[in-house]
Amino acid sequence: MPRSDDQSEQGGLEFHKETPPEEPAFTLSPLRTYTSPQVLHTSTSPPCIRDPPTTTHLLTPPQAIGQIRSTASMTHNLTQCTTLIQRASALGAAALFLPEAADYIASSADETLSLARPLTTSPFVLGLRAAAKKHNLPLSVGIHEPTPSGAKVLNTLLWIDASGTIAHRYTKLHLFDVAIADGPTLQESASVERGVRIEDPVATPLGKVGMLICFDLRFPEVGVALRNRGAQVLVYPSAFTVPTGKAHWEALLRARAIETQSYVVAAAQVGFHNEEETRRSYGHSMVVDPWGRVVAELGGEEDEKGRGLDVGEIALAEIDLEYLEKIRREVPLLRRTDVYPELT
Repeated sequence: MPRSDDQSEQGGLEFHKETPPEEPAFTLSPLRTYTSPQVLHTSTSPPCIRDPPTTTHLLTPPQAIGQIRSTASMTHNLTQCTTLIQRASALGAAALFLPEAADYIASSADETLSLARPLTTSPFVLGLRAAAKKHNLPLSVGIHEPTPSGAKVLNTLLWIDASGTIAHRYTKLHLFDVAIADGPTLQESASVERGVRIEDPVATPLGKVGMLICFDLRFPEVGVALRNRGAQVLVYPSAFTVPTGKAHWEALLRARAIETQSYVVAAAQVGFHNEEETRRSYGHSMVVDPWGRVVAELGGEEDEKGRGLDVGEIALAEIDLEYLEKIRREVPLLRRTDVYPELT
């Protein structure tokens, strides 16, 4: 459900609804009203950057962002994802972005290791590749794969192109080892081996996409490095906890968009991931534009009751590269790496 808090100030927003138009808006905070449409056209821009457009049509095909609730059942999770692929294709999306760990979220390190499958034989990955090819739709999706030794897994992000080929692959650099007060204690490094390098942005129908995962969001240097390598879109598929999500999720996403002047696409997990309800994700998948505006957002853990999380959610937002380049040109970021060479 896209966000509408800028509508009164920025003319030219047009909502296209997948749900019935009479469905009422509902409020998640005293300051912001969220509506139920699944598509937001965002042809406007900050007043100091671009005059309001004379039309409201999409300049480029939109991208779709999908939100799911993964469990330890890869069959169930694949069904959620392929359903979203079908919906994204029917809505005319140019690509679909799915969350981190879309294949499964386990209840223990041992279960995480036991469920991992190689990319070449994973029914989940093979199923997504077939669906991407069938619907001619590129995908970004987070999965697990075993290390060569089998002692740990890799937290991997795949770019699957419209032919169903794995065209790009990134392994998560920064692992989530935390003990949150009044929240979960998580030690990702107990079962996951960290990545060792940044991958160059991948050319896609939406522009050059820099691939990162979840906890990488807290390290601005990586996003800046990808911007310096030509990234126009940064992706952060995630499974944020509820405490950290409430405190930091939106602030971090908007900060990464503003400081790199890039689109940020963050598909998220939502809800409880097991029957014991020991692991819960925040949701609120977002798309943020290069000016730092949230142009699309899905629901969160506060909407779990009765929302049918096993079905998944989807939203669309435009990636306007002309708008991006105008921001970069008119508000240039002239870094003084001669003064702080540590960040070169």
